[in-house]
Amino acid sequence: MAKSHTDRLYDQLVERFVRWAELCPDIRAAIIVGSRARFDYPADKWADLDIIVITTDPKRYVSTTDWLGSIGNHLLTFVEPTATGDEMERRVLFDGMLDVDFAIIPEEKAQKLLQAGITPQTATQISNIFGRGMRVLLDKDGMVAQLQTLIPSIETTSSPPTQHEFLEVINDFLYPAVFTAKHLRRGELWWSKMSCDCYMQHLLLRMIEWHAHTTRGWNYDTWFRDVS
Repeated sequence: MAKSHTDRLYDQLVERFVRWAELCPDIRAAIIVGSRARFDYPADKWADLDIIVITTDPKRYVSTTDWLGSIGNHLLTFVEPTATGDEMERRVLFDGMLDVDFAIIPEEKAQKLLQAGITPQTATQISNIFGRGMRVLLDKDGMVAQLQTLIPSIETTSSPPTQHEFLEVINDFLYPAVFTAKHLRRGELWWSKMSCDCYMQHLLLRMIEWHAHTTRGWNYDTWFRDVS
């Protein structure tokens, strides 16, 4: 299948990033993760680009923006915690509406992970980040090659809820439904929206996953970002 114009623009941006990063001694590795590296449900033209940058100077990429000019002309940028919340990432919108997330990982932390190995506490997190696909852009010290040998397979086996668990979720969902209606009558639109679109949606997602498991089997992967 021929690549879209947007996909070609992303490819060009990645090429510029690699050429620049190869000349930066502090950048030791770079990896594409997310939908643009995923095996089962690859990216469409609307997908963003997620790049993990392993560096000995994380402060530079979090606190400054001058380096972005080596990759492309950016329209806006800001910093926020990564999805796991333990590091920071710089989100950038480049020309062409190319959305790129640079997750900045200290090289010291990556080395500690390799030395300690994957623990039961980190296995799920690691497999969710890397287990669905990764594309290595740079690996100056062989760290990524070592990491690939440690990544656990994605565990997709679940078990049906007990009657108690099922009823807890159902009742927990219906309870704020009543209060959402009350807040609407009070004119508290913001609180109503938060209750309906945040708290209740989280419970609804769990029920949707249960339904998917009952119809497709309890080893079916219900990772919520998949399109199925």
